Amino acid sequence: MSTKRDYYEILSVSRSATDDELKASYRKLALKYHPDRNPNDKAAEEHFKEAAEAYEVLHDPQKRAVYDQYGHAGLEGTGFSGFGGFEDIFSSFGDIFEDFFGFGNRRRSKSRAQRGADLRYDLTLSFMEAAFGTETEITVEKMEFCPECNGSRCEPGTSPEICRHCGGAGQVSRSQGFFTVRTTCPVCRGNGQSIPHPCSNCRGEGQVRISKKVSVKIPAGVDNGSRLRLTGEGQSGAQGGPPGDLYVFIYVEPHDFFQRHDTDIICKIPISFVQATLGDTISVPTLNGNKKLPIPKGTQPGHVFHLHGEGIASLRTGKRGDEIIQVDVRTPTHLTKKQEALLKEFAELESGKLSTKIKNILKGGTANVAGQSAGN
Repeated sequence: MSTKRDYYEILSVSRSATDDELKASYRKLALKYHPDRNPNDKAAEEHFKEAAEAYEVLHDPQKRAVYDQYGHAGLEGTGFSGFGGFEDIFSSFGDIFEDFFGFGNRRRSKSRAQRGADLRYDLTLSFMEAAFGTETEITVEKMEFCPECNGSRCEPGTSPEICRHCGGAGQVSRSQGFFTVRTTCPVCRGNGQSIPHPCSNCRGEGQVRISKKVSVKIPAGVDNGSRLRLTGEGQSGAQGGPPGDLYVFIYVEPHDFFQRHDTDIICKIPISFVQATLGDTISVPTLNGNKKLPIPKGTQPGHVFHLHGEGIASLRTGKRGDEIIQVDVRTPTHLTKKQEALLKEFAELESGKLSTKIKNILKGGTANVAGQSAGN
């Protein structure tokens, strides 16, 4: 009678385990009991061999079917007797151990495409350019494919050769016990190729620095910190990869008269105390030229008026904000004798009104005090 343990029990999986579940379980055990991690440990070596044998059977559909029906005895009838040693295990599972430990035996791709880097450009706009939008041309310094070699890095008429140091694999190997450690080839830097005749125009880099004029359309309503993306206007890609993008960051210069708050614009308009007192219609600047603004009688200093739809367009909705106007009532400083006389007459009239108001207030206050005293 066989004394071998059940293969499903060894791998700690159910009898309906999938291939992925089997592989994951075996990976865990192989890492745990690997000889390099457990030197001179006989028990670990036996567990390592036992797990390899279980995986060898269960990941093979035909062997698994025989084992499920007849057990270990059925496998012996097929001639399977397990592994003779570590060499047999590593020979059978070379690919899976490369997956487990991150070492590959396949040649590295010689044309691994890489996307180009993104670029940034800081653009300064006037207040009006930001408010209404504009189209401008900027000059960008960037790397582009060499026009002589078209990015191949080789002198025209020549071609790259397989790297003699790594044989075109892009990696070099060195052994450490049962492990094979692969590192990037220091000669070809992982490309698998060498350039015996570098392009004289780009010195074998495949790219050259150029100055390119790019047209930028600025939408109406941009503000400080707004960012525009120009797809494909960044650095060129490597090995046939796509170019990066160009990001244009906006800085808006302040205006001499207007201030901006979101989509509203704010300004302060001076008026005389006569205009504030008697009322008037004044002309006020807007983004679209001068507009008439009625000033009602008795307007107080600091009063705010709104001109609806005279602000800045929203980038999201296109709806324009308001122009918010605060009036600044100015006191005259240089008066003629006639103006002074009229103001004094006006002051006397106002003084009489004020005296009457004060007397009424005081009379009302005295009456209230008297009433409170009588109540007490």
